[in-house]
Amino acid sequence: MKIAVIAANGKVGRLVVKEALERGHDVTAFVRSENKSDAKKFVARDIMSITADDLKGFDVAVDAFGTWKPETLPMHSTTLMHLCDVLSGSDVRLFVVGGAGSLYVNKEHTARVLDDPNFPEEYKPISNAQAKALDELRKRDDVKWTFISPACDFRADEPKTGKYLFGGEELILNDKGESIIGYADYAAAMVDAIEKGAHIRERIGVCRA
Repeated sequence: MKIAVIAANGKVGRLVVKEALERGHDVTAFVRSENKSDAKKFVARDIMSITADDLKGFDVAVDAFGTWKPETLPMHSTTLMHLCDVLSGSDVRLFVVGGAGSLYVNKEHTARVLDDPNFPEEYKPISNAQAKALDELRKRDDVKWTFISPACDFRADEPKTGKYLFGGEELILNDKGESIIGYADYAAAMVDAIEKGAHIRERIGVCRA
């Protein structure tokens, strides 16, 4: 498959590139400046400057954009909506690296992880920004999107295990009652979802088994 990884210089983006390349996919990294990923092919382009022509011919575009700075948090929505506008009406699948805060914790889907009184204050701004982006994404029936939420404890340097569980809109836990996943396993799960080709216009979750 031809896969474009946008914001490929980020920690998750680089691992998605690595995983997809190891499985034999044709990967192009989209980066703002110097390419730091393993991709041999890359396009130096700011995310807001990406055009429909840039993504023409790809099977999949992965949006790995993320930011923590308070002044740039709204970009989770603006960049995602820009990519949706670019891909509107096309057959290119859009896979989005999401957050865990918007996962539901009840069957009625009225309470989210980030609504818990014990949810860490320092994570609320980015969780709310990512939840807002998902709310806007749900309105797009002109794009073949899939939003993938990691577990609550999203560990950058966790070794790859290759063992993980997929869920839906609700928070999932492993047999130990944990909601944990490493970036490397998340990247592997992302490529699994890409290869399976399901979950169009759905949010799914992933957790270490």
